[in-house]
Amino acid sequence: MGFPGTWMTESESMVYRVVPKCACSTIGQIMYYSDHGEFFDGDIHDAKGGLHKWAHEASQDPISHAVKDHTSYAFTFVRNPYARILSSFFDKICGIQRNGKRYRGNLVPLLIQKYGIEVGGDDGKQEFDQIKSFRRFLLFARDTIRWRRPMDPDIHWSAMSGHVSTFIVNGGRYDDIFWTETFNDGMQKVLDKVDTKKSVDLGQIPRFNESEGHGPKRAHPVEDYFDDLSMHLVYEIYHRDFNLFKYDRDNPGNKMPVGEIDLDEVHAKLSD
Repeated sequence: MGFPGTWMTESESMVYRVVPKCACSTIGQIMYYSDHGEFFDGDIHDAKGGLHKWAHEASQDPISHAVKDHTSYAFTFVRNPYARILSSFFDKICGIQRNGKRYRGNLVPLLIQKYGIEVGGDDGKQEFDQIKSFRRFLLFARDTIRWRRPMDPDIHWSAMSGHVSTFIVNGGRYDDIFWTETFNDGMQKVLDKVDTKKSVDLGQIPRFNESEGHGPKRAHPVEDYFDDLSMHLVYEIYHRDFNLFKYDRDNPGNKMPVGEIDLDEVHAKLSD
């Protein structure tokens, strides 16, 4: 199976396991910049060169060797499950993607028909009941994850622990796992532990939020979208994420972690 979703600098200074909706665009651009002294012109997910990616066949041997021999610093970032699933809804379900179309073609019409959600009209900018539609989307996300119907779960709302685990199961070990909620602190620790070809001043790095502006703006605080039932559903779907990455399952309004990530625990529990 190898190391899907893994990126590495061409200099092999660092290896990053991408977790969707967890600042991956910004992290990829920082990695690119650390080798080349400039940012990739466009969405880093579209870059075909300048950064090793498992999806590129020529990158697979270098990534495999670096990960298995642990010659490169390996890390990833995670995010509060409540905020992450909400972000996925506004970006992927309500938003128009960068190709000018809806995400995954017939996905949104399917959700409108089978789950009765609204998405803000054809352009995603009309007013609608965001809370009601999000809670219906949550039922759909649960159905895809638990029963793989009406489709397989999408990478943007499948559990972070699932993404993180493939790296471990196939022979990798993380040096660190950080929270996006304290992004600068975590990313600075990465940069402090590696030798980069070009110096990176985090204070001067823009945020590359490629989903920004795709869809409607969130009209309410995070906690307003989650009632008792939806909190139960979120915990059912993401219990390993809450427990391993130390997020607060009882308070959707608290985006900050409530404990320290235990790397040994993460490797032990995600290794099978």
